[in-house]
Amino acid sequence: MLENLFVAIGDWFNNLGARAGAPYWGDLLELVWILVAILVFLGLGVAMLVLLERRVAAFIQVRYGPNRVGPQGILQTIADMVKLLGKEIIIPRAADKVLFLLAPVLVVVPVVMLFAVVPFGKDMVPIDMNIGLFYFISVASLTTIIVWMGGWASNNKYSLVGAMRVVSQMVSYEIPLVLSLLGVVMLVGSLKISDIVRAQEHVWFIFTQPVAFLIYVVAACAEVKRVPFDLVEGESEIIAGPYTEYGGMAYALFMLAEYGELILISALATTCFLGGWLAPFGLTFIPSWVWFFLKLNLMILFFMWLRWTYPRIRVDQLMHFGWKVLVPLSLANIFITGIGMYVYRALGW
Repeated sequence: MLENLFVAIGDWFNNLGARAGAPYWGDLLELVWILVAILVFLGLGVAMLVLLERRVAAFIQVRYGPNRVGPQGILQTIADMVKLLGKEIIIPRAADKVLFLLAPVLVVVPVVMLFAVVPFGKDMVPIDMNIGLFYFISVASLTTIIVWMGGWASNNKYSLVGAMRVVSQMVSYEIPLVLSLLGVVMLVGSLKISDIVRAQEHVWFIFTQPVAFLIYVVAACAEVKRVPFDLVEGESEIIAGPYTEYGGMAYALFMLAEYGELILISALATTCFLGGWLAPFGLTFIPSWVWFFLKLNLMILFFMWLRWTYPRIRVDQLMHFGWKVLVPLSLANIFITGIGMYVYRALGW
């Protein structure tokens, strides 16, 4: 089984380091293997998601999707990648060249780092930290600074406006997102990703924390800048926001990071609310990683459905909803969760 292969590879690296007389050498090789595996998964996953989103959009809007390049258009994404790789990266004359070129490279780094704590199945967490959830939230917030850097370095008024929207939107919606996860942490009593999954063995947290799940979905959608919260790009207003001056492979890296973030927020929702790798209805004969990826894909399809169904909201509506609706609602959820835990323990259940 895939889980056993995952464990066996880790043991092989540890034994290799022990035989070489340097245990840290095995750990280093294992980290390199994890990094390569994450990069391959991210590249293939994003390529498939781009094609999937185009087909989903075409289905919802009753029009043709990619259907020319390869059977049923399955090679369209590869053709787009070749096109972007061949395009020249044009640097504006007044731009800060170092920061302009550094931003699209750095924006992928937090995404790759976050995949290190994603539980792909039972005993299939690349690095199972004791503070895994805290690590996830902390590293995810770095993207805000990098996108701001790219927009500011472009020295373009549309890019600057988009970068300012990035900061305001991310800061506003990170608060309810973190508060929604706090209810889960209260129930589990741990920040370890694997502990959160195991705590849902009897009942998933989507049933015990339904309000927190709804808050998380809305806030996460805003965090990854997807419709109806795509104010950062706002094509009809500011062209492409912080990405306006980027083209070729630089633009492709920004899109790679965005779709990687979509996978990550779906993975976190699966882990914290949908039971992670745990099988429903006692169907444990199916491998754990199959259940995880099935739930992950359902969450991704849900976010895609939202994108192609609802229109973009205004900036003032975005701020109003985040601060005056989601934040108080998430605080109320924490308060009610605390009362529920107290009553549960007082009655000895």
